[in-house]
Amino acid sequence: MVVALAALAVAGTSGVAQESKQEPKPPPGARPPTPAPIDRNGVLILIRSTLFALDHANKTGNYTVLRDLGSPGFQSNTAARLAEIFAAERKDNIDLSGVAVLDPQLTMLPQIEANGMMHMAGFFPSAPTQVNFELAYVPVDRQWRLFGISVSFGQAAPVAPQAEEHPAPQAQATPPKGKLPTHPAPPAAGARAQASKANEKP
Repeated sequence: MVVALAALAVAGTSGVAQESKQEPKPPPGARPPTPAPIDRNGVLILIRSTLFALDHANKTGNYTVLRDLGSPGFQSNTAARLAEIFAAERKDNIDLSGVAVLDPQLTMLPQIEANGMMHMAGFFPSAPTQVNFELAYVPVDRQWRLFGISVSFGQAAPVAPQAEEHPAPQAQATPPKGKLPTHPAPPAAGARAQASKANEKP
């Protein structure tokens, strides 16, 4: 599965904006995604540091640090452009500080795509607003640097199953030692923002 964070976009009441540049695509017949060589602590550090940077940017209106923490491709976004992308979250005073004490539930364990990018997704089951995220990183100077970020928000209240549906039981494999377990993806709701540039080749 190739990470789908190629376009700059913000969806919601403000409409949609997109850039013409596209993310590098793997050649036909490229290898499938493989588990990323990163442990649980490394995953938590990346997720939390990225969302903290976004939270500080939203609260201060200054997106320079968020931009500077990204890869060269992500830095093609100006701070003003990032402020425009996340305007809805800033206006709604979305608070991401809960990620400091909550553990993320991953719906996609970190995986290396055919183009060398590390891709992961999940959510923080916070109340009253649930934070859903999808993140992509590329290696820069032996460090994972932010390439794309997609954040959406929704209510944390459980959704009642429909009476007519009788899903078959599913087997769940035990996650590898030191890895975060995956969880079913929550229903997406609320504003959604994406930001990335793909004019770099990892």
